[in-house]
Amino acid sequence: MERCGQWPADSPWLREAFAALPRDRFAPQRLWRWDGWAYVPVDRAADPDGWASELYGGVSSAAVTQLTGGLPSSSLSAPGAVADMLDSLRLEPGHRVWDVGTGQGWTAALSAWRAGPGLVVSSEVDERLAGFARERLAAAGLDAEVRTGDATRGGVPGGGQVDRLHATYAVESVPWSWVEAVRPGGRIVYPWGRLGYVALTVADGGAGARGWVHGLAQFMGDRHAPAQATDGPAAHVAVRAGADPQVRRVLDRDPAGLEDWDLRFAVRVAVPDAVLTTEQGPEGPAVLVHDGALSWAEFRAGADGRPVLLQGGPRRIGDEVMAAWDQWERLGRPELYDYGVTLTPDAQWAWHGSPDGPRWPIAQPAPAGR
Repeated sequence: MERCGQWPADSPWLREAFAALPRDRFAPQRLWRWDGWAYVPVDRAADPDGWASELYGGVSSAAVTQLTGGLPSSSLSAPGAVADMLDSLRLEPGHRVWDVGTGQGWTAALSAWRAGPGLVVSSEVDERLAGFARERLAAAGLDAEVRTGDATRGGVPGGGQVDRLHATYAVESVPWSWVEAVRPGGRIVYPWGRLGYVALTVADGGAGARGWVHGLAQFMGDRHAPAQATDGPAAHVAVRAGADPQVRRVLDRDPAGLEDWDLRFAVRVAVPDAVLTTEQGPEGPAVLVHDGALSWAEFRAGADGRPVLLQGGPRRIGDEVMAAWDQWERLGRPELYDYGVTLTPDAQWAWHGSPDGPRWPIAQPAPAGR
């Protein structure tokens, strides 16, 4: 963290908390490593060095701790992302905290170290994970409560309101119950869908919440939400299913431009279900796009060396990506930090520059009871 400059300057307490509560105290004896084809187990007893390398692979590396159906369903989040998000939470001693998505209990532990005894309650939908986290929190001597339940469908366990809400799994739209759970002036920090995380401040009277995008992050999604499309060339191949392109056209720009993370974030805002993957080929990088269902596109060099767009399926998702790219250019190629999110009881939207600037609706489920 020190070598990479990852310690947030405004939250020096995080360095102390990380030292007091290292990740290995909250890691299970088995982790999972991607070998290029599938996830394979890495057991601490059989391969302690490999286990440690997987756990401390880097400040931007999560450690997979659980598989469901062969795919990751829980992890210890990347240390850099955890530090950034807790810095954005602006957590102070005495704050009451709702930690949403306990996992192995590490973020609940860090929050409890800062807030104080009896002030952190954490929700976990998986009873086995909840039990594991309770054991690790108790072993660390921390007074933090772990409740089993679905945080996207209810309020604060035990009732009342909190000063801070920190989510460790991604949601595209924020449950309104989360806004109701936080006192006016309080903070909500959450991973936003496929990419990015947002820090919101709850308005006076609890009438809404808004705030800025604070960084890049990719987290596992809500288990009860519609499944998100998976990343990687294999997922694109599955959507394309061997179909020939229905549309082919020459482009006036280099597809390599789509490797810019600020542009990718702009595409994420405008076309939230588009999955972009870069594949290296003999003619250079190709950007593959799909929607996780039936539509796909490929930005690549053509046979004559000129860039081309190929696409197929019921929607022209490549054209949608191009439109988002054009809009990003017209806006002056903004950074991801130039975007924000506003929530009201009836609508949610992303915006650029200011809450009154260009906006994009965020799809949300109907409020409970409607």
